[in-house]
Amino acid sequence: MRVSKLFGETLREAPADVELKSHEALLRGGYARMLAAGIFSYLPLAHRSLKKIENILREEMNRIGGQELTMPVVHPADIWKRTGRWDAIDEVLLRFRDRWDRDMALALTHEEVVASLAATEIKSYRQLPCLVYQLQTKFRDEVRPRGGLIRTREFVMKDSYSLDRDEAGMLKQYEAHYKAYLRMFARAGLPVTVVKSDVGLMGGSVAHEYMYVTPIGEDTLAICDACGYVANAEVAKFRVEPIDGGELQPLEKVSTPGVTSIESVAGFLGVEKTKIAKAVFFMAGFGPDTPEKLVFAIVRGDMDVNFTGLKNLTKAATLRPAHEEEIVAVGAVAGFASPVGIKKGAALVVVDELVARSANLVCGANEKDFHLLNSNCGRDYEPDMTAQIAIVYEGAGCPECGAALRVANGVEVGNIFQLGTKYSNALGAQFVDEDGEMKPVIMGSYGIGVGRLLACLAEKYNDEFGLALPVSVAPFEALITAVSKNAETKALTEKYYEVLNEAGVETLFDDRDASPGVKFADCDLRGIPMRIIISDRSLKAGGAEFKLRTEKESRIVPLENLANEVSGTLRSMKQALLDSADAVG
Repeated sequence: MRVSKLFGETLREAPADVELKSHEALLRGGYARMLAAGIFSYLPLAHRSLKKIENILREEMNRIGGQELTMPVVHPADIWKRTGRWDAIDEVLLRFRDRWDRDMALALTHEEVVASLAATEIKSYRQLPCLVYQLQTKFRDEVRPRGGLIRTREFVMKDSYSLDRDEAGMLKQYEAHYKAYLRMFARAGLPVTVVKSDVGLMGGSVAHEYMYVTPIGEDTLAICDACGYVANAEVAKFRVEPIDGGELQPLEKVSTPGVTSIESVAGFLGVEKTKIAKAVFFMAGFGPDTPEKLVFAIVRGDMDVNFTGLKNLTKAATLRPAHEEEIVAVGAVAGFASPVGIKKGAALVVVDELVARSANLVCGANEKDFHLLNSNCGRDYEPDMTAQIAIVYEGAGCPECGAALRVANGVEVGNIFQLGTKYSNALGAQFVDEDGEMKPVIMGSYGIGVGRLLACLAEKYNDEFGLALPVSVAPFEALITAVSKNAETKALTEKYYEVLNEAGVETLFDDRDASPGVKFADCDLRGIPMRIIISDRSLKAGGAEFKLRTEKESRIVPLENLANEVSGTLRSMKQALLDSADAVG
């Protein structure tokens, strides 16, 4: 490929509204352009990189027995309604009506379609286990797309689905995916951390996420460097010792005029935040035919509520912050609230286990400008549920070994789910077992966002000059250019461009009449792993100037050895990535 014909310009400066280095690097390198919020065009460079990523994913899926297929992007609402997700999923599922006034949706995942296919294609236990996958467009109508390709609305996903006759078979395929994903990310050059996660809208029993740990990530992770425990904060557990409050003391109402926040209560009463019971209110929905109910969540004053944990505990279909009038309706007073004195059944009272085990805490009096001293769960109010509903925090005790947990951010680049029979039962995916009985297919679901993976690679592999992508995903492996006005030198460069291509090196030829500085800057912006310069000076020195993108210094390689040198370097770089894949899977 010749740069003079390449579609997509480099940018000397990134647009002013760009926040992340990956977004900046991909824009400046001429990889992507935004059409609308969260919707991108992928220019030829990005297209080549994305196809290389897809090929890595495809090879590893085939390695564990996957069969590639293609499923529709547009789905009839009926299959989503049969699994209950039509109503359970919020506005990220883009719904519309077709010309016949039928409800339709743009796919954000394909569990329903796979289960429908299994219902028609799987008849006997002899057809199981089975593994199918696709590389297909998805659409999530994100409220706040961000970070360029980190969180988009339209994206390509590698999604695969395992079909088994029993749980043991599903676990075997789950483990195969677990290792295959580690190989995929290693071959692409992206370090990942596998964490326990919430099953979310997918359902099922067990899930893991593959996280690229980075400050730009929206997910919060709890990591124990002592024993290796790691989990998404949504499901992370931790050890906390209760604060000894001594013997139970009688309730005492005290005046606290205008004191509504935890900080102001602690300061006004001269107590630590650990001695305060904090009330947080939500409205929970339990289905289309059931009215919402106020959830009265109580955590210690120095902690926050784990929204996902609370939603899962209460089995709420939806959970949102409560409005003041909804709080008042049950007899509570916002800013001065507690479960004390609230009529039983008026709200769902959920108390963090640490609050339940701590004595003599300050809480609201459900009266404006008043708080209560010495409140005690079980004596002064009865919870409907008690569990760990506080979210993990820096320094909390590891649930496995007790060491201090480290809290970090990460970007989810892959996930795997043990679905069980949720979709099979809903859509009739059954088979005849060897005993002659009809049984549901046991499913697993596994996904990797292709564009997000490229974005994370761009986030990791960049410097002040642009991208520096691993050779396995870079759009071209080498760039060659002439730095000379001499016709013979230019002709020699043209010749060795052909020599490199014939040697199997994916080579970009900068054939422009641009200055050396412009050519070198563009090569760096585009993240090409190797740069070869043929100039009058290099020829006098004995050949071509050869430089790796990740190194500062160049060296002279004799022209007769150039193809072998470049090919050998490529093999070494690729082998290093393969070795890292073999080490993890």
